[in-house]
Amino acid sequence: MPEMPRLRSLEERHAALEARIFEEGTRPRPDSEALQRLKLEKLRLKEEMERLRLRRLN
Repeated sequence: MPEMPRLRSLEERHAALEARIFEEGTRPRPDSEALQRLKLEKLRLKEEMERLRLRRLN
């Protein structure tokens, strides 16, 4: 299935964003705009992963 490599890639990017969000959030003075952008990108990736998973089930 061609979606599997894409799904793995999205999962890796999602995990990397999660790490960046954690790092930014633990800084003494986190950049709230950067956090917002990172979280929005993480959400977009999650939604795309869910679409791929649903397509795989159908």
